[in-house]
Amino acid sequence: MKQFIDFIPLFLFFIVYKIDPRVVDLAGHEVTLGGIYSATAVLIISSLVVYGALFISQRKLEKSQWLTLIACLVFGSLTLAFHSETFLKWKAPVVNWLFALAFIGSHFVGDRLLIKRIMGHALTLPDPVWTRLNIAWIAFFLFCGAANLFVAFTFQSIWVDFKVFGSLGMTVLFLVGQGIYLSRHLHDADPTTPKTED
Repeated sequence: MKQFIDFIPLFLFFIVYKIDPRVVDLAGHEVTLGGIYSATAVLIISSLVVYGALFISQRKLEKSQWLTLIACLVFGSLTLAFHSETFLKWKAPVVNWLFALAFIGSHFVGDRLLIKRIMGHALTLPDPVWTRLNIAWIAFFLFCGAANLFVAFTFQSIWVDFKVFGSLGMTVLFLVGQGIYLSRHLHDADPTTPKTED
């Protein structure tokens, strides 16, 4: 479920982006609604609200959520400050590649792979399976970053659609594939190894 919380601000961004540009009165101030820049403002505000609510309810945010929020604030603010959507186009590639870098780094730093730190409390798997799973996440994030970058700078008319629904589709497909893979290997785990309960 956590993976899909990140898409809430993106869906709001998409809705506002698709609105035909118009000037509306908001608390006595004229505000332009519709298009990339008002959508970017909504993305920033909704991200602050969503992650702020999570922080209040959970007393913390996951590192991935901090990264997503900070990237949204940085790239979104640069987009508005310089009135250039180029900055926002780089957000998804940079975030995905930083995630990939974190998974790569866990092969060399620390005593456990990152995917095992994330999912190890719920699953007991042989070490080779954890390794393949970690590598799969690396490949996924590298591919998502490259795909977002390619579409953003090659297909101007659909890059926002891809940013939202393409990314969601790739995430769902990957998670389904991961589930199928895990279902084949869960029986390989040592049944005597205790699992940590939530």
